[in-house]
Amino acid sequence: MSTQLTVVSWNFENNGGGDSAKRLQAHERLVSLNPHLVFRQEMWGADADGNAILYELEGILGLRGWLSRDSCTAIFADQRRFQPVREWPKTGPMWVLPPTALTMRYLPAGSEAMPLCLASYHLNYGSGTNRLAEVEWLSTWADKKWTAPHGEIVRMPCLAAGDTNSYPVPGVEGDCALPVLEDIKDRPHRLHRSYVGPDGTRVMDTRPDEALRTAGLEDVARHWAVRYKDPTAVSRTVNGCETYGPDSRVDRVYATTDLLTAVTGVDVVEVPEDVSDHHIVRVTLDGDSISDVLNQQAADVAA
Repeated sequence: MSTQLTVVSWNFENNGGGDSAKRLQAHERLVSLNPHLVFRQEMWGADADGNAILYELEGILGLRGWLSRDSCTAIFADQRRFQPVREWPKTGPMWVLPPTALTMRYLPAGSEAMPLCLASYHLNYGSGTNRLAEVEWLSTWADKKWTAPHGEIVRMPCLAAGDTNSYPVPGVEGDCALPVLEDIKDRPHRLHRSYVGPDGTRVMDTRPDEALRTAGLEDVARHWAVRYKDPTAVSRTVNGCETYGPDSRVDRVYATTDLLTAVTGVDVVEVPEDVSDHHIVRVTLDGDSISDVLNQQAADVAA
């Protein structure tokens, strides 16, 4: 029987805001989802006292964790499935909230299989211009190379997840509608989530989604919703409010197209607003299919 892998991405608001009980309960919620990979955002304070909170969360999750500079993001991984090959601490000059980026080996695929790149990201909140530059740097993890055992060089698969602070390009049944700029009550937020288009009109910011898909990183929820006609995959990840506008899907998981064959489900696990202002995005993957992808690519370069 094939192994199912569960991947979750969550912007847990302010990492619990210093409330250790709230932080414990939130991560016990993640444990109940039985994740093998956790992409976290807003890890504030996790590096204090020698990474004490990071190690606390490792203990709760039963997963090993890696923390970005300034505790902006993190990745937690099941060591029975994943083994680090290298870290990418230099993530580019434009990041306000640096991502966590790793090259990981998927152990069930075997020692000769290709590794894959993982990135947990949190795009800039206040500047659409900077956000676009950040996402262009994020796309470089879909362009990392690996040297195969016989010396061949090949591009690795990539899985990236996080908070885009922007919107997906519309067109998928069930996806949240783009906000109407004038309906957002908070005037600075109108600026933060929009840009001036070619005709001089201010429009809502979908550029990060378009940029990543141009670079060959597909929105996994969009893929699932279209292919399997499952609109629940593109459910909201933040609730509507007067300040920020209507429900929206700002939290997304992207994968290079070679990994899409391994996807077996996508959904959004809602959490109460007093826990976090973002819901949890969950993606399930077929472990055998991942192994096939990683071994087939390794075999292709050797042929």
